[in-house]
Amino acid sequence: MQKPLENFLANSWFKINSLTGFSILIKIAVGVLTSKIVATTIGPSGMAILGNFKNFISSIETLSTAGFQNGIVKYVAELNENKSQQNNFLSTVVLSVAILTIAVAGVLFFFAEIISSWLFAANTSLQNVIQITSILLPFYVSTSLFLWILNGLQKGTSVIYFNISSNILGLIVTFIMLKFFGIQGALLATIVTQSVLFFWLLNEINKEILVFRTINFNDFDFKFIKNLSSFTLMTIVSAVLVPMVFLAIRKMTISKLSLQEAGYWTTIDVFSGYYFLFVATLLSVFYFPKLAILKNGIETKNLIYQYFKTTIPIFALGLIAIYFLRNFIINLLFDNTFLPVTNLFFYQLIGDFFKAISLILAYNLIAKKNTFWYIVFEISSISIMYFLSSYFLEIYKIKGIVMAHCLTYILYFLMLVVYNRKSLI
Repeated sequence: MQKPLENFLANSWFKINSLTGFSILIKIAVGVLTSKIVATTIGPSGMAILGNFKNFISSIETLSTAGFQNGIVKYVAELNENKSQQNNFLSTVVLSVAILTIAVAGVLFFFAEIISSWLFAANTSLQNVIQITSILLPFYVSTSLFLWILNGLQKGTSVIYFNISSNILGLIVTFIMLKFFGIQGALLATIVTQSVLFFWLLNEINKEILVFRTINFNDFDFKFIKNLSSFTLMTIVSAVLVPMVFLAIRKMTISKLSLQEAGYWTTIDVFSGYYFLFVATLLSVFYFPKLAILKNGIETKNLIYQYFKTTIPIFALGLIAIYFLRNFIINLLFDNTFLPVTNLFFYQLIGDFFKAISLILAYNLIAKKNTFWYIVFEISSISIMYFLSSYFLEIYKIKGIVMAHCLTYILYFLMLVVYNRKSLI
């Protein structure tokens, strides 16, 4: 009787899931405190500005890394048995990212006034936020790069420990910077936190690979750039266009409704990010590295169904609990000025459920380098989201955006199921 239990507890899925669950609890606990501090200090309008900045940083990170994220995970995993080729690959990636990051940082620094005016509208006092971001960008990007390499090495435990440390440190940094620098501090807290963690992660990755000894200009190989180009295209679509579309929707909401209404949507989006971390972490840390190295169609199908049978039911139960506790959650996380957000939960949660069951199919497209169809589905979903938001915003006001989110991911899921129908049967 003990044997099955011992085998289950030793199972890598169970270990990663348990650790991920603990990581999520930390994230939620920290998120409760952080959101309460930030929201009650800068209000719904400040949350909208913060949302714009986070979307901007996401796009800047993608440009600085050429969208290599998933490609790095895939090829580091595949080349783990061939250290010579793996070192050549890492040299190529690190040198490419270094050049791009310096270029992007230079643009941010010298064009800070123009970027600030576009991003923050009339709030010209935030120009220095862009300049400080440009200075910290090399550390911020390097931290992400090291994290992806560890993920490719299938050091999922280290990745999750990093996430836990990042959350706790983020709370401390946010509290201090918000207290002394107000809205500017809230904006910079995220990039400062990850930049500080660069030194800790450098030590972690050196336990696996001596990075600075591994990197060699002579090992630079354009063959790997060519191999990564498809990942660049896929990532640019999802990690640059999506934040840009969200920026556009937020600007449209501010124009048609108000900055405060845009803040309500940002609030539900931020909260969604807390609980969605459970799915996102499992997909990136556990499932994607495995999908990247599986060549057998039956094994791939079994892994996808494992996700449907294990992760999704847990996630669905969590969504149901969140819906019935939504009033309590808003009062706990924020204050009475955010109560209108409770009206947005229903469609947001349904949309997030379909998003969760869709992502494993989308990750499979990335892992198998089905670039064309991945881009087709992503651009289709982004376009649907934008046009439905524009249409529903006129009729249903702020609720129209979460209705658009819900319908977008239902259609996205159906598109992916139709395309993957042969591998799912």
